[in-house]
Amino acid sequence: MAKSNADRSAKAAAKRKERGEEEIRLHCLPGTRQALAELMAWSGIEEQGEAITLMIHHLHGLGPGGALPLLTPPRHEITISENVSRIFERESRRAISRYSDDEILDPIN
Repeated sequence: MAKSNADRSAKAAAKRKERGEEEIRLHCLPGTRQALAELMAWSGIEEQGEAITLMIHHLHGLGPGGALPLLTPPRHEITISENVSRIFERESRRAISRYSDDEILDPIN
């Protein structure tokens, strides 16, 4: 007699548990999804899970010295132009001058 879907699912679940298999979920934005799709196309890999597993193992194989630079998130540097700084200072002084009892102090350079 053929096995039912429930029997096959139970057997697969037992096998996953026996192997210590664990599900990892990944939520990503379209840009990340596109990058993964391109990596998969370049390598001819059709399954996302396989691609991600291979990337993790290859990255781990690089060791700390090779992997850490690739795992450092890019940091954005915020700079305020002189023009914006000047406008902000002018508007701040204008807002402060509306209150007669506030004193305007020049910043120490």
